[in-house]
Amino acid sequence: MSEPITDEHVVKALRPFVRAARPVLEAMRTPGRLEELAGMRVPGSAAWAAMGPSERADWWINRVGRLTALVTAIPGLGGALADRLPVQDAVGAAAQGLLLCAIAGEHGVDDVGDRVRLIAWVLFERRIDPALARGEGIADPPGDSEEAQTAKLTGEDFSEAGKSDRKITLKACAGALWRMGRALRGIGDELEKRPRGRFYHRAFGMLPVVGMAGDYLAERSALKRVAQRADSFLQDIRTQSDA
Repeated sequence: MSEPITDEHVVKALRPFVRAARPVLEAMRTPGRLEELAGMRVPGSAAWAAMGPSERADWWINRVGRLTALVTAIPGLGGALADRLPVQDAVGAAAQGLLLCAIAGEHGVDDVGDRVRLIAWVLFERRIDPALARGEGIADPPGDSEEAQTAKLTGEDFSEAGKSDRKITLKACAGALWRMGRALRGIGDELEKRPRGRFYHRAFGMLPVVGMAGDYLAERSALKRVAQRADSFLQDIRTQSDA
């Protein structure tokens, strides 16, 4: 019988995840030159500045959600067999966690501990103590500090040394998402608690080959549920800040 997963286990997995999400999201939010010229609603544009937090959250769901849902749906090519493998939940949880970090940023929530608490509550139904979420009382394993774990997740494409004027590719973003998903496999059973898509999407996803389309739709639906659950938690954080 495996040992129960504690809040400390969850925090240890999520703190490097949240820190790694920053450069990945920054790359994703960088608009292309044609988008800037067209005045579209993309980060950095005048139209973006005029949008409210809710509208910006919708943008992340629709733009980044499409990217992460497509990457998450790739295991669906194997149909029911792939759905029984842990990779589906791991990458799905990573996609949802990435979206939550993006939404938190649009609401002005930048603290790593607050984002850890947000992800733990929305995805795993856990209320993490704020001090624990900040990493207080948690010792790093020998030779594997939080900084080192974060660097492994981001990889060279998103490191300071790897920054340049070149646009980050879809392959690089997908690679980071896969690494972040693999890192979450350490909290195993918790990943099964994450919000799911509609049951008929998931049933379609059990079919070989065409299951990819079903998984895509399921993940898109789940991302919307994630965003809805995040709103109430972020309201609580704002209330605490104003008190």
